[in-house]
Amino acid sequence: MEASGKFICRQRQVVFSFLLLVFSLAGAAEPKRYSVLEETEGSSFVTNLAKDLGLEQRELSRRGVRVVSKGNKLHLQLDQETGDLLLNEKLDREELCRHTEPCVLRFQVLLESPLEFFQAELQVIDINDHSPVFLDKEMLLQVSESSSPGTTFPLKNAQDMDVGQNNIENYIIGPNSYFRVLTQKRSDGRKYPELVLDKALDREEEPELKLTLTALDGGSPPRSGTAQVYIEVVDFNDNAPEFEQPFYRVQIPEDSPIGFPVVTVSATDIDIGINGEISYLLFQASEEINKTFRINPLTGEIQLKKQLDFETIQSYEINIEARDAGSFSGKCTVLVQVMDVNDHAPEVTMSAFTSSVSENLPESVVAVFSVSDLDSEENGKISCSIQEDLPFFLKSSVENFYTLLTERPLDRETRAEYNITITISDLGTPRLKTQVNITVLVSDINDNAPTFTQTSYTLFVRENNSPALHIGTISATDRDSGTNAQVTYSLLPPQDPHLPLTSLVSINADNGHLFALRALDYEALQAFDSLTVYLVIALASVSSLFLFSVVLFVAVRLCRRDRAVSVSRYSVPEGPFPGHLVDVSGTGTLSQSYQYEVCLTGGSGNSEFKFLKPILPNIQGHSPGQEIQENSNFRNDFGLGIQLK
Repeated sequence: MEASGKFICRQRQVVFSFLLLVFSLAGAAEPKRYSVLEETEGSSFVTNLAKDLGLEQRELSRRGVRVVSKGNKLHLQLDQETGDLLLNEKLDREELCRHTEPCVLRFQVLLESPLEFFQAELQVIDINDHSPVFLDKEMLLQVSESSSPGTTFPLKNAQDMDVGQNNIENYIIGPNSYFRVLTQKRSDGRKYPELVLDKALDREEEPELKLTLTALDGGSPPRSGTAQVYIEVVDFNDNAPEFEQPFYRVQIPEDSPIGFPVVTVSATDIDIGINGEISYLLFQASEEINKTFRINPLTGEIQLKKQLDFETIQSYEINIEARDAGSFSGKCTVLVQVMDVNDHAPEVTMSAFTSSVSENLPESVVAVFSVSDLDSEENGKISCSIQEDLPFFLKSSVENFYTLLTERPLDRETRAEYNITITISDLGTPRLKTQVNITVLVSDINDNAPTFTQTSYTLFVRENNSPALHIGTISATDRDSGTNAQVTYSLLPPQDPHLPLTSLVSINADNGHLFALRALDYEALQAFDSLTVYLVIALASVSSLFLFSVVLFVAVRLCRRDRAVSVSRYSVPEGPFPGHLVDVSGTGTLSQSYQYEVCLTGGSGNSEFKFLKPILPNIQGHSPGQEIQENSNFRNDFGLGIQLK
């Protein structure tokens, strides 16, 4: 019982600590952020988590510190002995976050005993491990000889997987007499080169040019990539195609089918003939855009080539070129925004689960889990519930974490098992839901006393019974289970301390069988509370008188021995010497008659003693057979105190 009380107290402390944690986290500051360079070797040191949490090293294993993250994919490991937080493996920032900056991996530190959460972030810092690359190593640019100085010609940009200052910083071009290059920036932050004509071209003097375009990133030292630009000087074509609008913005659901028309762009050229014929094409298209979109070169209609996925890419910037049959072209930009549809069901990550809960405890923690949904807006908002007819409830904490607790103390004897269905549903249309079924067992504590099947028992035993006689059985049950329900039986001391109950009756501790240890005498039991003392005194007196008589007789015989030797033919007649008649039984009552008889045989010179020779006096009006018959027909009953353990 003392151990059970300590356990209940400990459980209350855990629940109280958890409630304090929930309220403290609700107003907690921003998560602790750590940083590490990408490509750092695995097992490298990140921080000492024990120091950050204000814990001593020996508390780590005692409190059950664990590091958890979304989807249970851990990039970190915790050294339980030192408290050091270490990398599990090399981290590739480009693989983890692509062009997203900063690249932040969120994780939680879970302390199980008592339960606490700490939010933390690991920022993977980019290193300059990629060089700029031009998708097209060679570019062909047709420039009319009628182009005036100051005319600009956008070129295809290079790509660099690094971010920030390690991404492309500027472009330079090899020495020449006609062009210089400017570094421009698009709306998405990418930089591209733009040729500027400084001097008018003369096709007859120089019909083509070959320039080397170099892209430099901002790393230290910088990395670079090159491409060849071939400039073809063409004959006069004084009008370039122009789009009706330079920028198009469209929205398209992510579940749009392949072949879906995204938008139709349109450009015109006031030239006539071959110089006025326009064709459309994707300009500076990345590999992803080329795989996702296609454009009709005659009509300018853009269509889908593959299924979109909002959770992977939310928008595309497509550059469209309208080129006439001559050397001129016009440019426009199409921004395609992918609209989310509710195509992902909520996901559940179970952080902690207790399959067995002790009964009679208030607000025990059963499970701790987090929920997430890859969709956005209403499609990504989540509600969580369980059945209403159960003594459990859900409590929400930070960042979509939920705790399942008992609503009130449970009673195993009423219900020993609960099947709980946790339903997680988003708010999209149609609503998608995920269900998790868990089984919680109610463990037993010893909170029920044994109960007899009857309030009282009356057992009848004939007197003069045989020893070890089975005289009856008592039975009790206990509503608890296991060892808490095992019942043992024992006899309580009688109210009269002089009644030798333990010498008369015994009970089997396992099954409640009662046995008479020896033959019982009805009359003895009836008269025992008043006669015991007197019988003991009487028996002691008779025994003392008998011993005195024997000693006296022996002394007289020794004195007469000499006289008997001298008279050789003198014989003493044989005959009994009546002694005292004492009735003695094992119970201390006078139930039979015994004659203590001392006999002497003449001429032998030896004395002979005979003890305990039973005699049955012939008392008028009373026969032994009649007494035995009466006793055998008389039943005795007595009360016993039974104790259960």
